[in-house]
Amino acid sequence: MGDARFQAEQERTVRAESEARRPGPTSRRAAAFAVWYLRAVTFINFLSAVWVTLGQDVRRHNQENLFTPYLLTAGFASGVFTMFLAVTMRRRKRAAWILNLALSGPFLLLFSFAMTFPEIRHYPQNWVSLILTAAFLGSLLAGRREFYAKGDRSNPKLAAAVAAGGLLVTSLLAAVLVTVTNSALDAHRSTFLERWRYGTLRLVSVAVDYAHYPGVATPNWVNVTINVFSTLLVLAVLYAAFRSRRAVDPISEDDEKRLRALLDRHGDRDSLGYFALRREKSVIWSPTGKAAVAYRVVGGVSLASGDPLGDPEAWPGAIEPWLAQARVQGWIPAVMGASEEAGTVYARHGMDALELGDEAIVDVGEFTLEGRAMRTVRQACNRVRRAGYTVRIRRHADIPADEMRFLLRKADDWRDGATERGFSMALGRLGDPEDGQCVMLECADGEGELRALLSFVPWGPHGLSLDLMRRDRDTENGLMEFMVIELLRRAREIGITQVSLNFAMFRSVFERGARLGAGPVLRLWRSLLSFFSRWWQIESLYRANAKYRPIWEPRFLLFEKSADLLRIGVASARAEGFLEAPGLPKWLHRRHLQSHR
Repeated sequence: MGDARFQAEQERTVRAESEARRPGPTSRRAAAFAVWYLRAVTFINFLSAVWVTLGQDVRRHNQENLFTPYLLTAGFASGVFTMFLAVTMRRRKRAAWILNLALSGPFLLLFSFAMTFPEIRHYPQNWVSLILTAAFLGSLLAGRREFYAKGDRSNPKLAAAVAAGGLLVTSLLAAVLVTVTNSALDAHRSTFLERWRYGTLRLVSVAVDYAHYPGVATPNWVNVTINVFSTLLVLAVLYAAFRSRRAVDPISEDDEKRLRALLDRHGDRDSLGYFALRREKSVIWSPTGKAAVAYRVVGGVSLASGDPLGDPEAWPGAIEPWLAQARVQGWIPAVMGASEEAGTVYARHGMDALELGDEAIVDVGEFTLEGRAMRTVRQACNRVRRAGYTVRIRRHADIPADEMRFLLRKADDWRDGATERGFSMALGRLGDPEDGQCVMLECADGEGELRALLSFVPWGPHGLSLDLMRRDRDTENGLMEFMVIELLRRAREIGITQVSLNFAMFRSVFERGARLGAGPVLRLWRSLLSFFSRWWQIESLYRANAKYRPIWEPRFLLFEKSADLLRIGVASARAEGFLEAPGLPKWLHRRHLQSHR
């Protein structure tokens, strides 16, 4: 039943994508003209809002017998509105196309009717406005198949609720602001209801007839503030009306079983493969079922991590429907932490690559503590060992339930902050019965009290990837190094030959920037990263990994358009737990995560 539903959805997605690609260059050029028209109008609207004489000229050319092209109106509010339409049209939103068609069509009919009067068609400006408006409407019709991105089905209801609730709240705020700042000599003559009406009218118009509101006089900054309220309300309504689909079905039990089967066959290809089992992710399969892309939608970004799972020969069969779904839903596709092999495959499907950093991989057979380069690590481990610390290594399946509950409590107590961080290199759960092949390292002090935990997920049959690090803040320095060295030293006891440690972001910058002869740009870039490392531990992660003399494997960020990098960066930070969704309470975040566990 689940397979049939998936296949039907897959076919619909691919069919929608093929329909979206069917138009030729004429349709694409028409759609591009519509977007650039809105961008040009946005620029003029904003410029006329700050350039007083230009604003006066625009208003003068839009009154009495003169009219300007579609949406060309001086002011910040009109600039924000046209900018929002330009952005949503560039993202191929169908709702934005419908709105522009619904607005520009009557505009063109009205302009055409007005041109039947000699006193109006006498002005050349009106002919220019008519031609530009007709060209915009024609480009909408000619490029209609280019605007295929769907919105969430709940958007109309949400937009109506935001408009009603927002109007009530902003009008009340405006009424309170008018009441507090009312400077009229006969202010006692006005009632709160009249001030509320005055504030509401100010929300929709800058010009208000004071004769209708005796006892009300407000400073100019109050009027501007109320107009800002109205602009914010318009933005909120537009966002609610045009937002992309948010609700994506998370991985089902059947999906998880099939993903685990792929990991059993191909799990040794990618050290990040097991993290695809995070249960808030969704999954798209290749038609053969031999490959899959796991992703999560965050802030309108369809964010995948690591390489596709399964047979590399079948990867394109999963990548194509994932990209097709992103285009149909109006999402921005992006991949975090892809290997060079996967990046090459993604590049064949139109994605560009940016090197994020390097993954530290230790080959157990080649690792040694001997030599001058390992002296610092060796001394730290010996100091911790002399203090009486010991390490216990077990598979999660071998840990009794009561002991696992105790370890979970300790891990929660030692967590740095209330947010569980991680997405691309974190499983997001601990102690799940399905994760029995994960490996737990428990470090106890000389008195037998638990002081630190490390948890690793499987990387194929003979590898491990670091998932979780927790320790008591009052423990000895070098405790984590001691635990990692113990794992490497005793790895053969559990059949492990390679271990993936933390990801070092921008590692090459720190390494090459410190070399003799590094150029000024590279040194400046390294200095900036070192400065930001005070808060985000960029350099310290590199130093911590470099101690083990690992093999460095580059990892890449994949994207389609450079203009989307800012949104991708914000979405990645939210997915990793460094940022929270604005306006969403923490308890609601936790409830949302628990609903997928």
